[in-house]
Amino acid sequence: MPHVSRVWRHGILFVPVPETPARTDVSRITSLYATYCHRPAHPSILPIALFFGIISSVETSADLAERTLYTAHLEKKACISESAQCYHFEFVIDELESFPFISGQFISAVAPDANGKQQTRAYSIASAPKEGKSGNRFDLCVNRVEGGFFSNYLADLSIGATVKFHGPHGHFVLKAPVTDSIFIATGTGIAPMRAYAQWLFPESGEDRSEGKEIWCVYGTRHEPDLYYQEEFEALAARKPNFHYVSTLSRADNGWTGLRGYVQDHVATIVEERAAKLGQTLPLPAVDPATPPAELSFDIHSYICGLNNMVAGVREKLSSYGWHRKQIIFERYD
Repeated sequence: MPHVSRVWRHGILFVPVPETPARTDVSRITSLYATYCHRPAHPSILPIALFFGIISSVETSADLAERTLYTAHLEKKACISESAQCYHFEFVIDELESFPFISGQFISAVAPDANGKQQTRAYSIASAPKEGKSGNRFDLCVNRVEGGFFSNYLADLSIGATVKFHGPHGHFVLKAPVTDSIFIATGTGIAPMRAYAQWLFPESGEDRSEGKEIWCVYGTRHEPDLYYQEEFEALAARKPNFHYVSTLSRADNGWTGLRGYVQDHVATIVEERAAKLGQTLPLPAVDPATPPAELSFDIHSYICGLNNMVAGVREKLSSYGWHRKQIIFERYD
């Protein structure tokens, strides 16, 4: 049996397995569940998501009956990167006057595949909660993935088409009170960072950043794949305590910005901030006997992207003496 890592999201067990969805039976997954969670499971009550490079899932009708399904119609759609086939979607939930969620949470879209099997895919919400008459809206940011059922299903939606979903779910949210923060993302991992930024710095209404320094470090291979670039640059120009740092790992000769991986630029931010505050790195270790409720930090990081990037950033921050509670992350592979 291969090594299985576990990620929990509101009772859903995400496990990487080698088979395709057509060849993966529920009994095998419930066996994995029992082995690694040390308790029995039954396919009629266990929602399961399987990793196949992207997140897919097997859900029974009993699973869906236990969740409230909403219907959202697609109001706006834009391809924000032709090379990556990345789409920005804006959905409206007509049956709700408001859809309360916290920036950083995700929804799970549900649809039957060609074989009639219900498929579920989790997507981070790429917008902050809206107020007033717009309170029943949310945005998504999705790459079309070759062979991926749900990414193609969404990418092919026409304006006015509907999709069913449940949620919101997840705990990848900003810590309270707000501290200095480093948002670190690659690819569509920028979606929750966009939601954070919109919540902290609304275009209208009170600034919620409390004057804290906020960095957004965003990395990808090529310039056209820097999603929402103009939006983040405009925010940085409007708010002096918001710092947008974009970097390319495979930039062409015309690129005049930063190069390299996000962890290198995160290191620069951490070292320069420590020097400015008179801190010596690595920071002194936190007493392990300190109760969680008494832990207090003046900075946090929020990381979203592929596992290699997340692991690299976590390792780098840990080398500076950062406590694990300061390093909040979400992986999508």
